[in-house]
Amino acid sequence: MSAHGDVDLGHTVAGWTGTGLALLGATAAGASLCAAWTPGIRLGLGLVVAAGAVTWLLHLAGWGKPGGPRPADQWDWRTRDAAARDGHPGCLGCRLGGAGRRRSPAAAAGARSAAPSPAVDSGA
Repeated sequence: MSAHGDVDLGHTVAGWTGTGLALLGATAAGASLCAAWTPGIRLGLGLVVAAGAVTWLLHLAGWGKPGGPRPADQWDWRTRDAAARDGHPGCLGCRLGGAGRRRSPAAAAGARSAAPSPAVDSGA
């Protein structure tokens, strides 16, 4: 048992990669600010922006996690999310990234009944 108890902390490949890149970018921008090197500040801040993009792309590729707790067998940070292909319900990042674009037309239309719809009375 960890110091945090038996909970899903959400450690994922997308999260660790994005955090590492953002930390490097912020460190580079801060060091460049101290050295008064303007191009370094821009490069560091550019790396921070790139960290956000990389995290988002990894999330869309299935290396992130949906909102809320995951089942205990998926708590390992190296576990790929199989549901990411269709997008996570209520996930802004998935909606912005167009997740679900690979679904078949029947799946995209939603769950429909196989029963035919009742005939509409034409009134004639």
